[in-house]
Amino acid sequence: MKQRPEPLMPYDAAVAIEALADVLARLEGRDEVRAFLEDLCTPAELEAMGDRWRVVAPLLRGVPYREIHEQTKVSVTTVGRVARCLERGAGGYRTAARRLNLLPDSL
Repeated sequence: MKQRPEPLMPYDAAVAIEALADVLARLEGRDEVRAFLEDLCTPAELEAMGDRWRVVAPLLRGVPYREIHEQTKVSVTTVGRVARCLERGAGGYRTAARRLNLLPDSL
């Protein structure tokens, strides 16, 4: 096997995430974002992200996990993970929900 003349730099997840955030911030409109996501992600990854986003609004309205599961067929585990992010995450779900006027007035 051919050896590389210099070892590759160690992967830096923070740098990669920053680069990804920069790309997303520069895309214009739904069509560009959708095309980028379809190229970047597998169908299963897109489905998982869609499921997570789909349960944000009901969680913000205080709908119980089991009821969200029954309405959306998203697993209770996923609903719980999104709920934890809403409570202790980086605030991304809340920012997006606020931009789309999905947050109840009390939040």
